[in-house]
Amino acid sequence: MSSSYIGRFAPSPSGDLHFGSLIAALGSYLQARSQRGLWRVRIEDIDPPREIPGAATRILKQLEDHGLEWDGDVLWQSQRHDAYRAALHDLQRQGHCYYCTCTRSRIQQTGGLYDGHCRTLGHGPHQAALRLKVDHPVLAFDDRLRGRVEADPALAREDFIIHRRDGLFAYNLAVVVDDYFQGITEVVRGADLIEPTVRQITLYQQSGWTAPAHLHLPLVLNQDGNKLSKQNHAPALPAGDARPALVDALRFLGQTVTAGWRDLTLTTLLQQAVDGWDCEKIPINDARLAHTATSAFSNGSL
Repeated sequence: MSSSYIGRFAPSPSGDLHFGSLIAALGSYLQARSQRGLWRVRIEDIDPPREIPGAATRILKQLEDHGLEWDGDVLWQSQRHDAYRAALHDLQRQGHCYYCTCTRSRIQQTGGLYDGHCRTLGHGPHQAALRLKVDHPVLAFDDRLRGRVEADPALAREDFIIHRRDGLFAYNLAVVVDDYFQGITEVVRGADLIEPTVRQITLYQQSGWTAPAHLHLPLVLNQDGNKLSKQNHAPALPAGDARPALVDALRFLGQTVTAGWRDLTLTTLLQQAVDGWDCEKIPINDARLAHTATSAFSNGSL
């Protein structure tokens, strides 16, 4: 196995994995394994107020139950604070960020986008967030599935928070520091994370690092047309035989599944999926689950 390709799956422990999570996990897993590369798992537990007790352990068990075995140790963001502080120190030393005391209500009053109000005011860290100076915004990026993706110029140019007022590290900082640390060569994740991609690439550039490639998978929608998510009370993946859920996920991703899949072991089913993985078949558009191999997903939940 070559480590020239390194992918990852990085769930937050705000609830159990649901079918939308499985799409992201399976897509990133198959992309890595088809390249004979490594697949890492990272638990993004840097926002304690949003975490559900025991969810991280259950997520890892769900991955194992679905045959998605990762390489190396799980990386826990809650154990990476020193690395995030070091990254913030380097950015501050190079003059790439500044303290901001603006409230959400002030930003809403000025149109909803931050206007750089605190850039030259010289605030200290007391009750302040730390924002990145976006002097050279990234306005577009190339996506392996979607081609050239253009960003909203106003959002791309906005100085964004990298350390929160409440003392927590911002997602955009942590994900960039950890992807760089783990040597991730391609980020395969859901299309709901397209918007922050240009910010993350900007942070890569200002840190002097090379950004990974990106592939954003289609999202699973519920009956209301909203993204299937923990916030929308998406049901957890069913316990028991994992093969039907994997077949549903493979079909959602446009992949071919043998008619006799019920006679295959979980290991053989996944190996066939790796051997037949074809990025060109992945649909771009988000969609509801059209057909299912198990009644668990045909009860109106999706």
